[in-house]
Formats: sequence, structure tokens, C-alpha cells
Amino acid sequence: MTLRLTNTLTRRIEEFQPLEPGQVSIYCCGVTVYDLCHLGHARSYIAWDVLRRHLLWSGYRVTFVQNYTDIDDKILGRAAEEGSSMQAVSERNIEAFVTDMARLNILPPDRMPRATQSLDAIRSLITELEAKGAAYSADGDVYFAVMKHAGYGKLSGRDLAEQQDNAAGRVATAEEARKQHPFDFALWKGTKPGEPSWDSPWGPGRPGWHIECSAMVREELGDTIDIHLGGADLIFPHHENEIAQSEAASGQELARYWLHNGMVNVGGQKMSKSLGNFTTIRALLDSGITPMTLRLFTLQAHYRKPLDFSADALEAAATGWKGLNAALGLAAATSSPDPGATPELAAARARFAAAMDDDLNTSAALAVLFELAKPLRALANRLERGDTSAAEEARAPELVDQGQLLLELAGVLGLQSETEAKTSSTSPGPSDAEIQAQIDQRQAAKAAKDFPAADGIRDGLRAQGIELIDRPGGITEWLRG
Repeated sequence: MTLRLTNTLTRRIEEFQPLEPGQVSIYCCGVTVYDLCHLGHARSYIAWDVLRRHLLWSGYRVTFVQNYTDIDDKILGRAAEEGSSMQAVSERNIEAFVTDMARLNILPPDRMPRATQSLDAIRSLITELEAKGAAYSADGDVYFAVMKHAGYGKLSGRDLAEQQDNAAGRVATAEEARKQHPFDFALWKGTKPGEPSWDSPWGPGRPGWHIECSAMVREELGDTIDIHLGGADLIFPHHENEIAQSEAASGQELARYWLHNGMVNVGGQKMSKSLGNFTTIRALLDSGITPMTLRLFTLQAHYRKPLDFSADALEAAATGWKGLNAALGLAAATSSPDPGATPELAAARARFAAAMDDDLNTSAALAVLFELAKPLRALANRLERGDTSAAEEARAPELVDQGQLLLELAGVLGLQSETEAKTSSTSPGPSDAEIQAQIDQRQAAKAAKDFPAADGIRDGLRAQGIELIDRPGGITEWLRG
């Protein structure tokens, strides 16, 4: 079965065909780093981590780019509240993001550009849009002219004429008075007192939110990519505006497939700070919920559907994970050269692959995992009760093969024995000097624009439990996983 995905752009499930055979380019909209990540971020980034893992398991070479938005009104607002700076707020929350994602066993992106590091690309893109008549300047601001893009609204299904009628009669702000159309949006914002700014052909200022991603997609992956990812709340206006900007500049399709995950509901209502039902990843994990319980909980629902968060649902996931974790722990103590070789295990592998190829049906894929785990879970329970004969039974060749297949398929979903996860950081690995030598080689490859070689070095270190973190100024730090 070929991978099939629901494409928001076409509103149908489509067979996935990459631009280049065997290779997949993915851009995922990242966080605005003004605060800690919340449960909605966990839901989104777990879903896209599973997509990436499945593509890798299926044999694709994947380039996964995810940005940081580190220029934004919310960051400036938080800095003003704290009496600090935009950079200080951003750096603190970027470090927290890296920690939270690692706890959830989410693979780090291959590259994580920042808006502050992409200003040349942003200014260049705005200049092109202005030269093509798709953008105009007004009093130090630059706006995108939505009426100049014939396809505006194709992702969200919104009709500009209808929206303009609905907006009739509302009180115009000073900014709206400068616009040619009420739904034109800012590409560049003129400087305001007390705010950081950068030079530009239109005067000092800073980029608008939407243009950042368009510039970073083009700079990192080119004019057209395979898959663009994000939450359903980004469809309009963010992703709609990204399409308009990018396609007006290049004349080419921005992304072949647009995937969006559903939102998180708490008590039947969308999670939000204003309703008081807002939960950060860190607070949830620090309360005693294990990372794999949270991961399992999110994967029980299809990525496109709303995720209903409740104490009962989380408790049920914890119970399910306890049994699966016991089976994974037992399987991790054995090894087999050819897991899945028997007809029964080959059939289980095929059912798992078919579920994942069916628009990432993780619920059906989990059913295969629980089926494989059942005899191992029973043996683990016997061992816990002191039945020493269970250890010998667990070494039976057929159960060893089954356990190894369980470990492999669980890995596709990013699920791992939590005992294994806690002890893996103590396993031997490359020395500090060896790691630095690899980092130096990677920097040289990037300088030579040999990005496949640079990504290969990152992947090689990751396989040894070393995660790289790229910082501003070309500095790369690392953590042992």
C-alpha cells in the first residue's frame, strides 16, 4: 500500500508522490518563542515526528526544517513585562523548547532557522514582491496586495469579496486606512519607539510574521517543497498568506501537500489561556505524567481530529502504557537478527504499515503494537511476581523475534521503554573531542553548501545519542541523549 495523506489544499486524501523519488522535503511551522510550549504544541510536534519517522522507516531520505519565530509582538510584550529584551526571552524559551521536545522523544529537525538569522532572505523576498506589483509601501510599512494574487483563499476556501462585504461598516484603524484592501497584510513594519529594528529599503523596522516562513522555506528548501505542516489554527491567515507571498514571487507552487493537525480540547472547550484550561508540557510532565504516556495519549486519536484532554483519558493512557512499557522493557533485554521473519510476524508488520500508510492511522497501528505486546506483557507480569521461569520463556526464539518487531514498530511511533530512555544517557558514546571533531566537519560541509554531508554527520551523531543544537553566530552546542 502506498502512503496516502489528507491534503488540506485539495480537501481529499491523495497518494503521496515526492518531487524527487526517494527524497522528501518538509517544512514545519515552529513556535513563537515567548513562552513555554503547551499541550497543543505536544500534539502537533508528536504527530509530525511520527510522519517523519514513518517516512524514514519506509526508506525515504527526509529533510525536515522547522523554524523559530523570534521576532514577534508577543515576544516584545513579554520582554516589556519582564524588563528584559526580545533576545533574552527568545533564548530562554528556545532552550526550554529543546528540553521539552527531547523529553517527548521528538527527533530534532535537521535545520532550525530563526527569523533573526533570515533577515537578508526576508528583505530580498519583499523586494521581489514589490517589483512584481504584489506589494506596496506606505509610511514605512510594506503590505502584500491580496487582490494581486488570483489564488488567494484556495487553502482556506475563503472568498475575498464575501469577506470584504462582511467587513463593511467597521471602524477603520490608522493601519487599515493605509491599506489598499482590508485584508492586505504587513510584510514589513516600520519601527516603533522602544522596539528593536533593522535597516531596510523602506526604513528601519522588522518583518511581519507571515513573510518569515516564506523566506525560510525558500532559503532552506527551495521554491517548491513536498510537505508543509502546521496546526489547523494556522490555515488562515498564516498559511494562506504564505502561499500568496511565495507563489506571487516564484510563480511556482509552494507545497505539494498541506497537512494540519486538530486542536486540543479541555472539558469540551478549545484549550486557551483566557479560559484557564491552559496546560504546558513541562507542568504536565512535572506533575508525574510520563513522557511516553503523553505520547501514547496523543497517538490514540487521529492527527486531524480534535484531541479531548481529560484526567480520565490520561489515566486510561497511563494504564495502557504501563503494560506496553513492560513488554518493551522485556523485549529490549533480548536480540534477534531477523525479527518479523515468520509469516505471522510478517503479517503484523504489514498491518502496521498499512495503518500508517492510511493517512497515519496511529490508532490502528497501536492496535498492532498491543497485539504483539500481549504475551510479553504477561511474562513481564509473572517476572514482577517473582516467577523466575518466565525469564527462560521470554528467551524462546519466537518470542524474541516478536519482541524485536515490537521494538521496531514502537520506534516508528517514537515510543520507547522508559527504563531504557532513563538509562540510555549513561551508555558509552563518542568522547567530547570526537564529538567536536564531527561538529567541525559538519561546519565545513555547511560552509561548502554540502548540506547532505552536514545532515549525515548530524544523523550519525544522533544515532549515538548526541543531539546538536545550532545557536546564532554559527555556534553549535550538543547534548548527550
